[in-house]
Amino acid sequence: MERTQGQPDRDERAAAARPAGTPAAAPTTTAPTTATANTATAKSPVPGAALAQPPAPARVVTLTSGEFTLTVNPVDGSEIEPLRPEARQAAGRRPAKRSAASRADRDAAARPPVLPGPPLPALPLLARADERERLVRLLGRGRSVRLTGPAGSGRSVLLDAVAADCADLAPDGVVRLSGHGRQQPAELLHTLYATVYDTRDERPDRTQLLAGTAEIGAIVLLDDLELGGAALDELLRATPECAYLLAAAPDAKAPSDDAQLEEVFLGGLGRADCARLLEAATGRPLTDEETAWAEDLRFASEGLPLRFVQAAALLRQRDELNGGSAEDEDEEPGVFEERPRDPSHVPLPTLAQAAAPAELLASRVSESARAALRSACALGGELPHHAHLPALVGDTHADAAVAELLGCGLVTPVGPRYRLAEGVARQLEEAGYGESAAEEARTAARHYAWWTGHASVTPERVAAEADAVLAALGGADVVAAVLLARTAAPALAAAPSWEAWGRVLRSGAEAARKAGEVAEQAYFHHELGVLALCEGRLDRARAELEASIGLRGALADKRGTVAGRRALALVTDRDREAMGAKASPPLRLEAPPVLAALPPGAGAGAAAAAKPAGSEAVTQLTPVIGKPGGTSATTLSQVYADAFTAAPQGVPAPAPAPFVRRPGTEPGGRPRKTVLLAAAGALTVVALGTVVGLSLTAGEDPEQPAEPTVSSTPDAPAVTPPQVPGNSGNDSSPEPVAPPSGGGGEPVKGEGTRPTTPPPSHTPGPQQPDPAPTATTPPPATTPPPETTPPASPTPTPPTTPPVTPTAPTTPTTSTEAQSPTASESPKTI
Repeated sequence: MERTQGQPDRDERAAAARPAGTPAAAPTTTAPTTATANTATAKSPVPGAALAQPPAPARVVTLTSGEFTLTVNPVDGSEIEPLRPEARQAAGRRPAKRSAASRADRDAAARPPVLPGPPLPALPLLARADERERLVRLLGRGRSVRLTGPAGSGRSVLLDAVAADCADLAPDGVVRLSGHGRQQPAELLHTLYATVYDTRDERPDRTQLLAGTAEIGAIVLLDDLELGGAALDELLRATPECAYLLAAAPDAKAPSDDAQLEEVFLGGLGRADCARLLEAATGRPLTDEETAWAEDLRFASEGLPLRFVQAAALLRQRDELNGGSAEDEDEEPGVFEERPRDPSHVPLPTLAQAAAPAELLASRVSESARAALRSACALGGELPHHAHLPALVGDTHADAAVAELLGCGLVTPVGPRYRLAEGVARQLEEAGYGESAAEEARTAARHYAWWTGHASVTPERVAAEADAVLAALGGADVVAAVLLARTAAPALAAAPSWEAWGRVLRSGAEAARKAGEVAEQAYFHHELGVLALCEGRLDRARAELEASIGLRGALADKRGTVAGRRALALVTDRDREAMGAKASPPLRLEAPPVLAALPPGAGAGAAAAAKPAGSEAVTQLTPVIGKPGGTSATTLSQVYADAFTAAPQGVPAPAPAPFVRRPGTEPGGRPRKTVLLAAAGALTVVALGTVVGLSLTAGEDPEQPAEPTVSSTPDAPAVTPPQVPGNSGNDSSPEPVAPPSGGGGEPVKGEGTRPTTPPPSHTPGPQQPDPAPTATTPPPATTPPPETTPPASPTPTPPTTPPVTPTAPTTPTTSTEAQSPTASESPKTI
């Protein structure tokens, strides 16, 4: 941002404020830990946000998804294009399976992280020997089992024990999955595929996914199952060689009747087992009062192990409050000691406090642990990773709070992270821990916006923290939500954790719409369209991409519009392929194989006869009738003369040859098709001449001038009609001679019955009656008269349309008068 004239820069002001000789401080490169750390992102969508540090390089990742190459660009949006031919061949090959050491590393990454501080004491697995042995036996036979038990019954601990017993039963080992928050089986199948196969920068499409998972032979331990019905059946059908151990709560969706699952129910502990677990967690034997209290707690909690872990934490806190050892009682406490001067005896918690111990336990933990509980309540029960707690809480030692909360039983492991135990979030909200939820969610959103956009954070770490990121996204304000979604979406796409990617994009699009950020809204719609295209949902992809193109067109974002139109063109191509349309065949420039196999002197008839039935040709050849004797025409006029002759010429008889009958030829030796075409041409010429002759004779109009005809007889002399001097073609016709008196007189000698055709310059008027034509012989052929130049007139007339002059009706004259030069030369007076 440019400085305003007259205002010193911040560095200049700092230099002026330093004493003389003091060196300038080096620019810090340490990542910020407060809510303003979002300014370190490569592109900040918040209006007016200042860049406190130089922009970090954008993290661009290229993935292979089915038949597409996806380039995840966090700046301008993802770009998708078809695979290149060399990459398509590599994508068609199935990746190799991981080794045992690689699978162990993946299994360790799927477990909760090791917490800082002293290790917690391991609790024994009590009263689960029968269930453990039965589960191992069923899984060894290849049977799938559904383990049902209430929250806090120890399902996860039992799964860990079974995993250790079944490590060598399956060829692909043991795979641990978490079903918390997953309602569709697709993401579980992708996780299973990536665990068994070595997939680097590759996410298979559905066809490759199903083909790969069908060959996986492993024991899959799926904790916190939420699938049921048809979705669970799809998961089981996709992995026929796998044996599943499904741990679910009683209120989870039930499997279908067709699912072949063994049911194992996990209940509570007995009285003796509860007392033993309480002693192991406390680290000392119980008193009689505590034993009676434990029996009452077992009755109220139905013997759930989690309740006794929390009860043991209450007893440990009570011991700490009641004082230390006996020799310390006579000593005065120091100034910095937390032991009060007048210690008082703390009684056992009541049964109600032991049944809902979250408030009492939280009141006795450290301040950092209570701040972590407030953040977890604001994030819907998701506890952030212990590495984020110092930034969120503001305490450098807050990372040890997770171990403290885990020892109290307030948090439990869920997949690779921790979250509040069942019922703890509700109890803490009733105690007032949810009053600052909005501020806590806003702080978490801004922190995660900086962290997910940092170049040093890998996409796998972002994917492991996806649930906390989504929880912060849902509770933050619209500005912080847009910023977080904008930075977290590319990292989740590159992970690839596409279920979380889609949820982040949808939340970001809604937040951008509420905040009025049109550019960010266009980005989210574009990413949703690309995601839908990769998953094969073409209608959804078209709708999202069209919305993005419209928004970017309104912003005049040419680069984004071009990327959107490219993706939309891929959607159109996939839609055509889905409807069965085929691409146009390429242009064939070489000759058809049939013509190329013929000898050089073969004609078109032979090529047509040699063409096999049902074969495709580029161009259909039409044979032309050649000259007799086998000579071919070289000019267009010769071709026309050969095809359309006035009179068929005689063809000389071929030389006598032995009669050899070949298929497709006449006995004379010429091809049958050529003979038929020649005959058809001759018949066409005869029919054409007949039609022309009939049109000349039957189409004559007595009122129209007769066109001059050309004699077809070469011996007939040309006759030129005499011309009347001083009379042009445009003069009026002479007055007809009146007939002699007495209508019954005989006609004039030499008169015939044929009426004389009027000269070309006369045309019957609109009121002139048409004389009745009579059948006569055609007149002798004459040559056309020479053209004459009409006299000039005031009104110019076209040379092809003579003027119409109304005249009196003329009497028919004989053909002798019309041919007599004397009659034509004698003038007529009116």
